[in-house]
Amino acid sequence: MKKISTVLFMVVALSVSLSLSAQEKTCKNGSVWQVGFIKTGANMTIDYLKNLKNNWKATHDEAVKQGLIVSYKILEGASANPEDWDIMLMTEYKSLSAMEGADEKWDAISKKIIGGEDAMKKLNESRVSMRTIYGGKLLREVVYK
Repeated sequence: MKKISTVLFMVVALSVSLSLSAQEKTCKNGSVWQVGFIKTGANMTIDYLKNLKNNWKATHDEAVKQGLIVSYKILEGASANPEDWDIMLMTEYKSLSAMEGADEKWDAISKKIIGGEDAMKKLNESRVSMRTIYGGKLLREVVYK
């Protein structure tokens, strides 16, 4: 009986997946968003946003000029609870392939905007006292046909 129910389950699952794949797609892949979630420390939001303006925003402005990214956004809002993030950093790429192989270009932009390795290290150390990184996601925009 157990074998019969297992086989029956597999047949039903296969037929459902085949019927779903036969349906017409109603959407296509859009741009790709790299999203980061940040929690600023107590009374550090304004300082962190100033830091982002001088470095992150300037770097991303240059990346837009060079065609590495399509756009970017910084969103800020109240945390829903004490364990929630309050700043979202979003970077839009044309596609997944547009994200790959651009490390040297990003390094050149960072060096131009921020400076060498010592300047980058100092910047990162200053940010540690202002924020906690809660993680990130890579998302693809859904575009309906």
